[in-house]
Order: sequence, then structure tokens, then C-alpha cells
Amino acid sequence: MLNASTAFQTMTAEEAAEFIHHGDVIGASGFTPSGYPKVIPGALAARATRWHEDGKPFRVSLYTGASTGDELDGVLARAHALSRRLPYQSNPDVRAGINAGEIEFTDMHLSHVAQMVRWGFLPKPTVALVEAVDVTADGRIYLSASGGASASYLQTADRILIELNSFYGRGLKGYHDVYIPEDMPHRQTIPLLHSGDRIGTDYVQVDPSKIKAIVETNLADRSGGFREPDQESKTIAAHILAFLKQERKLGRLHSEQPYQSGVGNVANAVLGSMAADPAQEPVSIYTEVMQDSVIELLLHDKLVVASGAAMTLSPACQLQWKANMDAWRNKFVIRQMEISNSPGIARRLGIIAMNTALELDIFGNVNSTHVMGTKMMNGIGGSGDFTRNAFLPIFMTPSTAKGGAISSIVPMVTHVDHTEHDTMIFVTEQGLADVRGMGPERRAREIIEKCAHPDFRPLLLDYLEAGLRSGSRHTPVTLSRAFEFHNRFLETGSMQY
Repeated sequence: MLNASTAFQTMTAEEAAEFIHHGDVIGASGFTPSGYPKVIPGALAARATRWHEDGKPFRVSLYTGASTGDELDGVLARAHALSRRLPYQSNPDVRAGINAGEIEFTDMHLSHVAQMVRWGFLPKPTVALVEAVDVTADGRIYLSASGGASASYLQTADRILIELNSFYGRGLKGYHDVYIPEDMPHRQTIPLLHSGDRIGTDYVQVDPSKIKAIVETNLADRSGGFREPDQESKTIAAHILAFLKQERKLGRLHSEQPYQSGVGNVANAVLGSMAADPAQEPVSIYTEVMQDSVIELLLHDKLVVASGAAMTLSPACQLQWKANMDAWRNKFVIRQMEISNSPGIARRLGIIAMNTALELDIFGNVNSTHVMGTKMMNGIGGSGDFTRNAFLPIFMTPSTAKGGAISSIVPMVTHVDHTEHDTMIFVTEQGLADVRGMGPERRAREIIEKCAHPDFRPLLLDYLEAGLRSGSRHTPVTLSRAFEFHNRFLETGSMQY
């Protein structure tokens, strides 16, 4: 196997950035702050700034797997070099650009992205910019800590730029399972029956003539890690674990059903609580992001296998993974997000999905993306892929925000990402509402009683009763009052009277 530096031209980040032109569409690796290019984007941002100072336009579109590190989309946003971003982001400068109308943002289900790129529903990337741990002379690219949509970007782009990162080294080879479904009308069933199944290759095959530049780096993913779970998170986790234990006792859950867990401190706390529970049987994970809590499960002998689109670890856990890379290889599978988020596989495996809501309404609709209906936060990510197709979808959120000024339970959500038809279980620190099989009024009463903060329960019940008195007995919505919580907050700074 050839060392990449002898098979292809290596160069500086500044030299590599010259291969990217105004108007290009960049398909980049990265899924959360994991496995993303770290030096070429900064060089590109500096060049864009110089062009702008000379009065010349320089903007590009950026596709990734999901959110990335600041060294990728953050630096480009601050340089005003982004014209379009998809499918998900979490960077404050990108968010500001989106909400100011400077950056066009396409908020997408992550399972849709790769196919839409390959079939031309979206403009195909002109440049693929990926982080890898090895490249061979015949065009085999071994990706770093994330899969994302990198394989599809690499196969469709005209030019390929690679950051060859030696931080993890070639020990990361063998973690990936790269599989792209066949084209229609010849597509076959994705042959994946268990969380740990490997159905593809551990590399992406490309035409080596498309590889235009390789930049060598030795940089860790910049992840802030996770806070120690606060009491709210621990209480939410306890409610969920008690519920799951009861479901298993009733014979409605089985130990082989895998878990999907969204990104964040609450989700991390749930899996961490599983790891610490002596009665917890070993679990399988089939998710998007493998976080610190998955390492905790492994260290407590509670992990069968974990599959996802990225290893998103705190700095301490990155070093721990690096030290145990060979020993842990059979415990982890990094996939392309088209497979990690496949609706068909979620349904087939009977996934228990746990995701976070910004707000939910009393009828069971969930807003995951927009603050006050208009301001984009991060995006829907993969929560929709899993929620609609999960065996058991669970949404978690603290009952209040902003020091109690905002209720996470409202009369009507200001933006709907997950409809009442797709949701089943809601959890706050106040309790757990199981609304399976209930009609709208019963759902509303259960959510208010079990999940709403006591300060807001009377207001929510008053809204519900007003709707019932108005003559609408099925879904008692009072249009004139539906957004009264939000309007009151905008006027007074609090949803309370």
C-alpha cells in the first residue's frame, strides 16, 4: 500500500484552497464536530476575505453530513463566503447568517441527502473536501471519524481535496462500513438485519485522477464534550429507564431491540444512566452519533455493539478511543448516514428512538427546529428519520426554559417537525406521558398532567377547556388563543401572566 504522500501531490492548505472557485458546491465530510476538514476551509475563508476586500464576489455552497466543527462552516460564515448550507448546522455564526437571510438553508431529513445529490435533485458537488486517515494509489479513501454523506460526495464531485489526518492514524481503518444502495429501478433490500452487520467496504473507491490535493494534518476533532448531567437530566433519564423497565416486564420490549439517541446532554445522560444501572442488560445502539455515553456503556460491559454515522467524543474520550482502537474495533461501526438513518432499517430493527424537543403542544406535535416559529436553531437532523419509523419514539425536554419564563409545553407549537401521528412518549423532569392510542383530548390531559410544569398547568387546562366549550370536541383548538403563550413572551418576556 502506497503512502499517500508518495502517490499524490501534497501541498499546503493555501495551495489546496486554490482548487475551490467562486460558485462551487462543496460536499464535505463531517457529522457533528467529528471527521471534518480543519485547515483547507480556513485558507479558503482567508482567500474569500481578500476577494471581498478587492470588491470581487466569492461565495460557495456547503453540504456536509450534519453539523461540523467551527473550522469548517464557522470560518466560512464569518468570511461571508457561504451562499447555501445544508442539511443541518449548529454553528452560531451560520445560524446568524441563516436568520439574517444571508445564507440559504435547506433543512433536510438526513436520510434524504445522499440520494438527492446522486439523482440531481440538488446541485451536485463540484468539490469533495474530506478528512481521511489513508489514501491508496488506486483511489481507496479511508475516512476518519465520521461517515456522513462523504461517499456520495466523493463519487459525484469533479475535484477531490483530502486532509490526511494522522491524529488517529491508520488504526481507524476497519471501523467504517461504506454501502451505497443500487440505483432505481434495480434497488435491492439493504441487507442489514442486526446493528453490527457489515454490508459494504471499509473505504470509498474513487477515480484517483479526481484527487487534486492532499494536505497532511495531525489534529483532533474540536468537541466541547458534554456537561455533567444536571438534576433535570438525571430525573428525565430516571423516568425513561423506569418506563422501559415496565415495558420489558409487560413483554412489549425485547433486549435485542437497539436504541437511537439524539445529540446533547439529556440524551447522553439517558445512556449514561443505563451504563450505571447494575440491572441493565447489555444493549445495542443503532443511531447517528456515538457519544461519550456509548464509551461508558462499553466500559461497564453494557454494550453489545454501536452503529452510527460518527464518533463524536469529548477530548478525553477521543484519547481513550485512540488508545483502545484495535481492541474496540468489533464494537463500533461507522456508516454513511443514508444507512444509519434509513427509515426501512429503523422499522426493521424495532428501534427505540430518544430525541430532544424544543417545544411540544398539548396534542402531541413537536417543534425541533424553530424558536418562536421563525428563527432557525439547528435543524431537524435525523430525528424525523427515526421518529416516524421507530418501534417506540420518545421525546425529551425540560418542562421550562429561560429560568421558568418559557413553557416547553404550549397550546400549539409555532413550527411542526413531528406531527401527533408520529409521536408516542413525552418526558420532562415532571414525568412521562404515554399517549399511545389516545384521541386529542385525552392526549392533551395526559401531557398537561404528566409533563407540564405546575406553573403552567392551569393556563394549559384553561386553554383546553376553552376549546371544548367552543364546540370543537375532537381537536379543541381555539385559533384566537393558539399562540397566546408565545405572544405573551414576546410582549412581556414571560409566557406566564
